Amino acid sequence: MGVPSLARPDLAAHRRAIQAAFPAIVKELAEILGKKLTAYIGGVKDTRVVERWMEDGVEPYRDADRRIRLAYQIAKTLSEHDSARVVQAWFTGLNPELQDRSPIRLLKEEDPEKIGRELLNAMRAFLAGG
Repeated sequence: MGVPSLARPDLAAHRRAIQAAFPAIVKELAEILGKKLTAYIGGVKDTRVVERWMEDGVEPYRDADRRIRLAYQIAKTLSEHDSARVVQAWFTGLNPELQDRSPIRLLKEEDPEKIGRELLNAMRAFLAGG
């Protein structure tokens, strides 16, 4: 497999987000963002649910699967260029590319189908230094 271009730095993470089993995606996302932020994105209040998703393969609630997979694609791509601390800050901070809204809140509150492109474009702009 070739190296993703700067125009599509998230291509490998996108493929993994689609192909990997949900428990593996949750585990990798929790390693980057932590269990609390992963739980927030997944719409659950307790990190024990995240642990059950990872370890027991418990099925996610509602549309948590789509939210977690989108968050993984973004977090994995960013983590290939910056530290986990920077990735966490990107998710939780106000983002000028998103009209000063935080990516994590958009992931939790908006339909992933509607907000996905906007989040990916904001991530790409961040990677390009914009």
